Amino acid sequence: MQQTGREPMTAAGKKRVLSGITATGRLHIGNYIGAINQWADNQSEYENFLFVADLHALTIPEAVAGKNLRARVEEIFALYLACGIDPEQSTLFVQSDVAEHAELTWLLTCVTPVSWLERMTQFKTKGKVADVDAGVGAGLLCYPALQAADILLYDPDLVPVGEDQKQHVEITRDISQRFNAMYGETFKLPDVMIPKSGGRIMGLDDPTAKMSKSTAEKSPGHAIGLLDPIGQARKSIMRAVTDSKSGVDFSDELAPGVTNLLTIFECFTGTTRDESRERFDGAGYGVLKGAVADAVTERLGDIQRRYHDIADDRTHLNKLLTQGAERARNLAADKLSQAYRAAGLR
Repeated sequence: MQQTGREPMTAAGKKRVLSGITATGRLHIGNYIGAINQWADNQSEYENFLFVADLHALTIPEAVAGKNLRARVEEIFALYLACGIDPEQSTLFVQSDVAEHAELTWLLTCVTPVSWLERMTQFKTKGKVADVDAGVGAGLLCYPALQAADILLYDPDLVPVGEDQKQHVEITRDISQRFNAMYGETFKLPDVMIPKSGGRIMGLDDPTAKMSKSTAEKSPGHAIGLLDPIGQARKSIMRAVTDSKSGVDFSDELAPGVTNLLTIFECFTGTTRDESRERFDGAGYGVLKGAVADAVTERLGDIQRRYHDIADDRTHLNKLLTQGAERARNLAADKLSQAYRAAGLR
């Protein structure tokens, strides 16, 4: 990938990381394994800017219509904290609390060819679900410009995404290069950061489909929410799809559902596939599911206790929301001013 040649704007020589989760649906263990837990693990290694993407939630308004979106946003924010994100080490904020995201989006929208937007997988798949002919909003088409603004405001070095989401960062790089070519060098081109493991946790009811917040709202057995009752979480795991065999057989190709359960177990226990082979080869699926359920529910219990402590202290939570927005805004405002000057608006 081509680089701009500019030095990273980081603290204490750390590379800067930017990431967020859209506030549609409630967080589940796929979000935890693939993103939040890894953010917590690397926050001493990187300079993290982590946000709750509430503006992105509006790209499909029917997904949030009639719901208290702000309450869900604050729930996710509190869960970030409960999962181990330290607001003293990481800049943690809500997207709409930093107006520069919306402002820069317009500048980037104006330099982004429509053909680039139409080729995006997100528009093709969600557009079909929402039924474009029925009048889906233009936000669904233009969301890559908002996503690019999210990233480019902070000059990050790395953007963590799953293998299936690399296209999101690639179009941000394309938009950045086009803006720079038109108005002069303004934005740094970020690189993709692929999680080492667990980046793609599959549905418990359909292990060929990625675990999804939207699907979880329609199919209770699809995912395990971070705030699900412990008994419900255990039941969902014990009912997870495997295959027609009676147990785990490492001498043959493992079924997608079995592989998914092993991945979840390994991510929650910090063990390797070789250790799983030694423990579960020849074991019945009930044994495997019971071990996964024990590991998951133990972690969920810890997260939920911390979450309720955080959510119940409204004064402290509001202080952290304000503090995070101010820290993010300090950096975003400088970059937005630079972009305005480059475009001849100041």
